[in-house]
Amino acid sequence: MAAIQSINRQILLKLLIASVMMFGFGYALVPMYKALCEVTGINVVTNKNDYGVRAYSPNKVGNTQIDYSRVITIEFDSNSRGPFTFRPVKNFLEVHPGEMTEIVYEVSNNLNRPVEAQAIPSYAPKSATEFFTKLECFCFQQQTLAAHEVRKMPVVFVIDAGLPQDVKTITLSYTFFELGVGQQPAGSTTPKSKGV
Repeated sequence: MAAIQSINRQILLKLLIASVMMFGFGYALVPMYKALCEVTGINVVTNKNDYGVRAYSPNKVGNTQIDYSRVITIEFDSNSRGPFTFRPVKNFLEVHPGEMTEIVYEVSNNLNRPVEAQAIPSYAPKSATEFFTKLECFCFQQQTLAAHEVRKMPVVFVIDAGLPQDVKTITLSYTFFELGVGQQPAGSTTPKSKGV
């Protein structure tokens, strides 16, 4: 019986030592993994500050392409040719060159039938056109509006930092019109009356 108790104590002691060693190895894996990643350059996405603490502060990251020293006023205008109510949700925004900005236009089809439509942009002053870059715009494609549909359509744009210094205000204007109204069929010589 004493021999069995002695064997049990040895097994218990070995299990305790193995458990402590496994815990210690698991605890040591984290700094070993970080050191290995830093040495090999794998999975290193943050830098340490002077105190060895990893810095995750969003203030450390900034968009260097934005010119915060300038403010440009963007005015939004809308015109419609056809059965639409068409307007921007804001009449103007103040933006910094290089800053990505979004404006939303709202259109509603006032007819009891679907309508195919298109928007055409224009800019004032004309010299600002090449510095006004649209990343997303409802004007890139034709729009099909169901009967009495109301739709919000975004425009995402950036004003290039190369915009001349004397330009302080840019007007973005859209004309939204129904497609196919007032157009003559190919080969026709008699003008058709324009729809309203």
